[in-house]
Amino acid sequence: MSLTVTKAPLDGLLMIEPKVFGDERGFFSESFNQRDFNAATGTDYTFVQDNHSRSARGVLRGLHYQFSAPQGKLVRVTSGSVFDVAVDLRRSSPTFKQWWGCELSAANATQLWVPPGFAHGFLVLSESADFLYKTTDYYQPADERAIRWDDPTVGVEWPLAGLVPSLSGKDSDAPLFDAERCYA
Repeated sequence: MSLTVTKAPLDGLLMIEPKVFGDERGFFSESFNQRDFNAATGTDYTFVQDNHSRSARGVLRGLHYQFSAPQGKLVRVTSGSVFDVAVDLRRSSPTFKQWWGCELSAANATQLWVPPGFAHGFLVLSESADFLYKTTDYYQPADERAIRWDDPTVGVEWPLAGLVPSLSGKDSDAPLFDAERCYA
């Protein structure tokens, strides 16, 4: 198997480290293999869509989720670094309403598996970052939901270090946490 999987503190959230083979010429890494992913995570999800975003330092995207058609996301950074955050919105989960964050970067090559039922977002720490994610369901604009990035109930501790986050209008106007807008 070409990857190492570590459980994160939230139920179902996994850090995935693909093996990277490098020498003075560069490196090679198998960034995704469906069979290995399913075996390592104990899931049988199929990914249907790949997305790629590029953002400047201080851009904060999130906390996003789809309600009726929840997406699982396998996320990684191929250039730069981000502080990546997942919030458990599954009322039946032992980690409901809890958040967890980690640094994902081109240098550490770590990926994060965010299962369906989580809100997700990230803050760009480097001058810019290329963020890639595979999803288990298609993007459905009418089904998209968000929780405000600085919601006091969730209490994400973003590493702003003097940065004023750059937000989209949609993210700055996102509603506060509401348990009724969560999963069973």
